[in-house]
Amino acid sequence: MRGALEGLVREVRRLLPDQPDVARVFAGCLPNTLETTVTRRPDGTTFVITGDIPAMWLRDSAAQVWPYVELAAHDPELRAMLAGLIRRQARCLLLDPYANAFNAEPRGPGHADEPPAHLLVWERKFEIDSLCYPLRLAHRYWQATGDTAPLHGEFREAARTILDTLRCEQHHTECSPYRFHRPNPVLPTDNLPNGGEGNPVGYTGMVWSAFRPSDDACTYNYNVPGNMMACVELAHLGEMAGEVWGDTGMEREAFALRDDIEAGIERFGALNHPEFGRMYAYETDGLGRHLLMDDANVPSLLSIPYLGYRPAHDPTYRNTRRFVLSPANPSFFSGTQASGVGSPHTPPGYVWPIALAIQGLTATDPDERSSLVRTLTDTTAGTGLMHESFDPDDPATFTRPWFGWANSLYAELVLRHVVRMGASTA
Repeated sequence: MRGALEGLVREVRRLLPDQPDVARVFAGCLPNTLETTVTRRPDGTTFVITGDIPAMWLRDSAAQVWPYVELAAHDPELRAMLAGLIRRQARCLLLDPYANAFNAEPRGPGHADEPPAHLLVWERKFEIDSLCYPLRLAHRYWQATGDTAPLHGEFREAARTILDTLRCEQHHTECSPYRFHRPNPVLPTDNLPNGGEGNPVGYTGMVWSAFRPSDDACTYNYNVPGNMMACVELAHLGEMAGEVWGDTGMEREAFALRDDIEAGIERFGALNHPEFGRMYAYETDGLGRHLLMDDANVPSLLSIPYLGYRPAHDPTYRNTRRFVLSPANPSFFSGTQASGVGSPHTPPGYVWPIALAIQGLTATDPDERSSLVRTLTDTTAGTGLMHESFDPDDPATFTRPWFGWANSLYAELVLRHVVRMGASTA
């Protein structure tokens, strides 16, 4: 374990003397990504696998290293690792901005999809958040360290590619070259309908997405939380364009696209629910149809304040949160050991630690946050690590024993819990 992480583990143990089990699980989860999923490449880049799948997702890799970003300001080794990941993600985006996961070596896709993908591509499911997470990581790295070196060269080119791709998919029907078909899918959600083109959509100002952050196909192809994340990250892109690159043209373009998407979300992605009031849908098609649900994977509706789109006290978010954390959400499940949001991606009834952590990270009630820390700590089934999902009546029944993103989010929640505990007792 790196020195900065060891110091943080010691500090959490000191601040939680009456919760040694929380400190113990934190000590296992915080370094898990760094110790088990990170590889420094000979070219100076960093490759981060998800855990038990030997590929790097743009989304997961950025989320997995997120707790390390603040530490990088005072740790040269962490700083070099993160800079290498920013560069690697840029190369992935330049290779194929429609792909969501990549190989370390040109071994070929993990699935026999059509059309065939580049040998460095593991999977080519277009998900709007795959374009957003690299911007999120690069912007936060710059803010935390002041280092702009990894933001030049290939990353600037990748930022241009991101902007062009988002603009194209804003006009998907007229512009997009993207098609996706998996001839022998394990699940129906591994395919797009209509011969790989997706369902019909109308123009909304939002960006079309083929798949959700869960890697499941969208029902209606404007994924609302994904577009919310795009709004936030386009503002970050505009900030980097203006302050780091001095590119006022890209700065204006990024903010203009942000404004288009936000207007589309508020016009087409929100609705008045008879029980919950004005709330956000999970997906819409711009033709009057909405999908009312939430999914554990981030971006999600539950994560809106975590993403930075709206604050936790925003009335529409509060209404949406009440819906998400209720039986009205078809992905909300309750058991004797836990209650929370799951996903159609995993067995029916299973709860995801990622969603429990996000619920805690967006909670305004300290008791709710403390309860979620306790639930996550108590449902590791003796492994001391987070899983993808688990049976809320029997946490020993779970999917994916090695899942870096969930471990990092637990560590992030514990750190937020400790900081806010300290503030409340100061």
